[in-house]
Amino acid sequence: MRIHVENLSKWYGQVIGVNHLGFTIEPGVTGFLGPNSAGKTTLLRLLTGQLKASQGSVTIEGEPVWNNYKILSHIGYCPEADAFWGYLSGWEFVTSLLRMHGFSPSEAAEKADRAIDLMDMQEARSKRIAGYSKGMRQRIKVAQAIAHDPDMLFLDEPLNGMDPLGRRATIDLIKRLGGEGTTVVVSSHILHEVEEMTDTILLINHGRLLAEGNIYEIRQLIDSHPLQVTIRCDNVNILTAKLLEYEDVQSVHFDRERSQLTVETNRPDDFHRRLPGLALDNGVKVHSLWSPDESLEAVFKYLVR
Repeated sequence: MRIHVENLSKWYGQVIGVNHLGFTIEPGVTGFLGPNSAGKTTLLRLLTGQLKASQGSVTIEGEPVWNNYKILSHIGYCPEADAFWGYLSGWEFVTSLLRMHGFSPSEAAEKADRAIDLMDMQEARSKRIAGYSKGMRQRIKVAQAIAHDPDMLFLDEPLNGMDPLGRRATIDLIKRLGGEGTTVVVSSHILHEVEEMTDTILLINHGRLLAEGNIYEIRQLIDSHPLQVTIRCDNVNILTAKLLEYEDVQSVHFDRERSQLTVETNRPDDFHRRLPGLALDNGVKVHSLWSPDESLEAVFKYLVR
């Protein structure tokens, strides 16, 4: 299902939660990334119909989301904050929410079993939620979000507190659901985790949209910020001298002990096209090449700064 946001703002008195946002989300996985208090949770609550916009609109398949129960039945939501009946077991919690969706007792039981299995919570299904660890509470929240097979899934910091195995399983599940056509929106401040799930991102800070799209496309828009590329090779001094002959190479710093050099270039595409032939023609064997500046974290820090 397609989500369209137009001129969306939400304020609380003098405090602005989100400010004049506009974007479209297609089926698949989309990441909302930003530091704490960036406005991600407010935005998710607007998209899921929990808050009414102060200005602008949110529509899903052309229908307004606010106060629209037909749309809300297609949404699965995992909040960042816990909101449990602690005396219930995990299975009872998921089943109760499914019953609220209108499923019969037998349907709710079947769907709860499947969702709990997917989140690997079988052993804790009968334990009271009050005794769950943080990671277990996160997994049961995701289980209730996916149990009714929603067309849209909104996950607010879903990996927070999970152990490494739980994180990996949840990331794999999110990627699979997105690949099957579910519209999945994941909010997080842990950039490398979302980078594993999707290339489609919205960078948010202080309630404003800094950038959106593919991480590599966003990186190419930052023309004024030179790209750093680190190369580990033999004959470091020869490659350094040759690279400095090109005007798009702004600097080269080499580390003889590590047999590597770091290049700053303001035309990354030209640099990457040129490098293989340059190394081959000068008898330089390149062992590895990577760019610390092409990570999502580097781009985000630059945009915020």
